[in-house]
Order: sequence, then structure tokens, then C-alpha cells
Amino acid sequence: MEDLDPEQVRVLACLVEKEATVPDAYPLTRNALRQACNQTSSRDPVVAFDDLTVQRALEALKNAGFVRFVHPSHGERSTKFRHVLDERLDLDRAELAVLAVLALRGPQTAAEVRTRTERAHAFPSVDDVDDVLRRLAGRDEPLVVELPRRRWAHLLGGPVDPGALVVADAPGSTTPPRRDDERLVALEAEVAALRDRVAHLERELGVPLGS
Repeated sequence: MEDLDPEQVRVLACLVEKEATVPDAYPLTRNALRQACNQTSSRDPVVAFDDLTVQRALEALKNAGFVRFVHPSHGERSTKFRHVLDERLDLDRAELAVLAVLALRGPQTAAEVRTRTERAHAFPSVDDVDDVLRRLAGRDEPLVVELPRRRWAHLLGGPVDPGALVVADAPGSTTPPRRDDERLVALEAEVAALRDRVAHLERELGVPLGS
């Protein structure tokens, strides 16, 4: 599989996430997809993509067989976009959920992945997440890799440097410490869910609810 650049990874992972969490609003318009990419919650790193960045990533993903364009019909005005990552790489829903959350939030432990995938796929236990991670790591072309401190990272963008990640998390680093408290993670997930619901209602009503 050809390595994806960070913009392509973010766009693809957002499509996977929104299909699972807001199915009524899926496939996504380019505007909705840009908003998903630029969320400040449930994202690491936070980005500020413009329409051109999203469109270029979509074109590249389409050419690589990861995305399909859904052209307007029956009175619709905008082209929409859907991923076919599951078809392209033969992934089930559990594998999709794990891969997407790693792509959207950076390296994580199996316990963090379990909490953060709850809306997309409910894992009965951390062991179930660990089984999926090891299955993804054991493929002929691995899609995840285990790092020090029992964390995992995706490989959609190519190999990662575990040494650089260890330095980034080391004491005294300028990188903020990772938040491993599961109660805080759960609250973040609830906030993200509320943001998705508000955005969906705004699209349905055609007015900003915050005004």
C-alpha cells in the first residue's frame, strides 16, 4: 500500500469516524468534512485545513482507491464523499474503528482506544481491543505497530520512529503530557458527540444554533 500523507490520513479517518458516529449526515459534503478535520476536540494534532487542502486529499484518496465521490442527484446541490477503506484493505468494523481513532488521536494504549472507540464500536474488554491491534499488526502489510509504554500507532502514513515519540513524551519535554485519565477521556467523547449533534442540527435547520 502506498503511504498516505498527513492530510490524506486525516481526511480518510474523519470519513470513517463520521460514518460510524453520525450516519444520518453521511456521506459528507466537503464543507462538513473540512469541519470534521478541523475539530479541536478528539484530534491530535489539531489542524486548520482549507477547502483546497481537503479537495487535494480527496482527489489523491480517490485515485488510490480509498474514497468515492457521490455526485448530486434528486435535488441535491453538493458532491459528497464516502470512504471505502474497509473494501480497500479488507477491514471489519472493529478494525476500522481502531485504525480511525489511532489516525485521529495519535499513539494510544489499548485502554484508551477502547474508551475512544465506544461510539463507533463497543468493545467488551481491553483484551478485545488488544486482539484487534495484534491482528492489524500481524498482517502481511502491518497497519499498526506497538510502541514503548504499551502504546500503539497506525502505519497508514508509513513507518513511525518510536525513539522520536519517546523523546516527545519524556519528562521535561515541551510536548504537553498525555491525558490517561479515563474519566477525562469519556468526557471528551461526550463533548465531541454533542458537537456532532449540534452541527447536524445546524445543517438540517440551515441556521447557526449558537446565534
